[in-house]
Amino acid sequence: MTSFWRQLIGLFLVVILVTSGFAQEVKTEAAAPIDQQVQDLKRSVLNLNRELFVLEEELLFPANTQLMLFLSMDVGKYFELDSVEVTLDGKELSSYLYTPRETDALLRGGVQRLYIGNLKSGEHELVAVFTGKGPSGRDYRRAASLGFEKTLGAKFVELKISDRDSSQQPEFVIREWE
Repeated sequence: MTSFWRQLIGLFLVVILVTSGFAQEVKTEAAAPIDQQVQDLKRSVLNLNRELFVLEEELLFPANTQLMLFLSMDVGKYFELDSVEVTLDGKELSSYLYTPRETDALLRGGVQRLYIGNLKSGEHELVAVFTGKGPSGRDYRRAASLGFEKTLGAKFVELKISDRDSSQQPEFVIREWE
């Protein structure tokens, strides 16, 4: 089904190119309405593409079986993130290696979507392993886990890295968003 929509979009793009080729051959006083039609057609194709993307997301990841994982950071004095590995029920779900620019965006309040997928109802265990530089620039590797029950409806889970000033250590928390 996805290939059908891509072929349809490709056909629209060919029509646009052919139409724009004919528009160049027409005299300038008649070219304005054709140019407007071409622009309208391009806008229609872009809107159709946007709607197809949303439809594809809804078909691939229905809301009642959906699991979404997000990562956020706070402050970052005691931990410099290099990578995160996420497993669900013992199977690798996601793995990500961060650039300095990405960690800077997270420190400025950004939230990264690590994973979106389908998950059957029932009990599950999520484990996240965070790797980076800890206090004093030493290598640091910590894990956090969350046992949760997936019911009907979307499940949103946040992996949060924050500083704990009392112990001068980073804190890794996995929590469900309600």
